[in-house]
Amino acid sequence: VQLQASGGGLVQAGDSLRLSCAASGRTFSSYTMGWFRQAPGKEREFVAGLKWSGGSPYYTNSVKGRFTMSRNNAKNMVYLQMNSLKPEDTAVYYCAAGSRVITSTVRNSGAYDVWGQGTLVTVSS
Repeated sequence: VQLQASGGGLVQAGDSLRLSCAASGRTFSSYTMGWFRQAPGKEREFVAGLKWSGGSPYYTNSVKGRFTMSRNNAKNMVYLQMNSLKPEDTAVYYCAAGSRVITSTVRNSGAYDVWGQGTLVTVSS
């Protein structure tokens, strides 16, 4: 699997953005997908994850109720709809894929073995 993230940009606080992640590879549907972000001077952190088997996405507390992760296995696409953006959401956002991610590791970046190149989201106040 190879990943290509897109959709980042410069927006104002309160605006919305939708990030997309295009995956290549015939086994995409068997991968758990995740979104992570890294703000300047900070460590990479988990944002959202969605297991290959479906079910409800996992979110970090700071984005619950504002971000929605979804996937379309038929199109090999993963999305992150981001609403009510805040300046603290500013970061480079990465999509990631993991073939052996389990529930207890979905928030752990080390559990993902394929990463996209990142897309920058800047939220101005």
